[in-house]
Amino acid sequence: MTIKQPHKPLRTFCVAPMLDWTDRHCRYFHRLISDQAYLYTEMVTTGALIHADHHRFLRFNAAENPVAFQLGGSNPLELAYCAKLVEDYGYDEVNLNVGCPSDRVQNGRFGACLMAEPLLVAECVAAMKQSVSIPVTVKSRIGIDNLDSYEELVNFVKTVADAGCETFIVHARKAWLSGLSPKQNRDVPPLRYEVVYQLKQDFPQLEIILNGGITTLEQAEEVLNHVDGVMVGREAYHNPYVLAEVDRRFYNDVKEPRVRNQILQLLIPYIEQQLAEGVRLNSISRHILGLFHGEPGARGWRRHLSENVCKPGADIKVLAEAVAKTHHQES
Repeated sequence: MTIKQPHKPLRTFCVAPMLDWTDRHCRYFHRLISDQAYLYTEMVTTGALIHADHHRFLRFNAAENPVAFQLGGSNPLELAYCAKLVEDYGYDEVNLNVGCPSDRVQNGRFGACLMAEPLLVAECVAAMKQSVSIPVTVKSRIGIDNLDSYEELVNFVKTVADAGCETFIVHARKAWLSGLSPKQNRDVPPLRYEVVYQLKQDFPQLEIILNGGITTLEQAEEVLNHVDGVMVGREAYHNPYVLAEVDRRFYNDVKEPRVRNQILQLLIPYIEQQLAEGVRLNSISRHILGLFHGEPGARGWRRHLSENVCKPGADIKVLAEAVAKTHHQES
């Protein structure tokens, strides 16, 4: 018999941090579809914040809230410094990436390879907790390479939890740090939801969020019978209108979801402002290509945007022309 676990409403439904995808324009767009879904930035390294223009990475629109910032790094002092920057900019949470399997990340000694060093992760979390008052959370895999036993996962979670981490976002696949590409690591290792479910059973005091392979809201509802929250990645990006029912289904919000045309109308002033600041139209439009996913005219919408947004002088008229390729001209 399945016993539904009580869960905090904030992170019930999360949109995953996705490198090169969930930038500030993407998050603003997603927020127009769902008022409640909990959003994450793409991962930013401590080195980028310390040695480059941190404002470029940290700036965001207050309308995006609630939104968490994901950091990559393994130096406790640097992470503590960057966590304070994140808090000062107004983010709701700072998340430590212990799940990314790419070679570039391993060479920088952060991401999934840190699962082999739970004491270091604990030290990082403790330093961050000391420097900020916002939640410090960790996103990990269920294991890496041959360090994939349940006992090793429990040791990792217990060690990091003892340092003050109360929320773990767990991608329900192990990661192979050699032999598989980052893309293959998102698909090839089998999903093992039962491992994450058991983690919640064994650590009922912790908030456990399950990530990996969730493509429908029905699937998300089933997962929530076992854990505190779900995190959806690629489906939310490629089919963003799936977020339209999130508020009603997961946050008891009774208002009618916005239709696609309403979302576009609300996005136009933002696009105009960004264009005036020198942002290229393509930097925003690339995130909305999937808005009409599965709808009549979706291909025409995507094609018109793709072929015209990079032309000299391209502006919001391109969006109106693209909508005309669909059957959604009336809201």
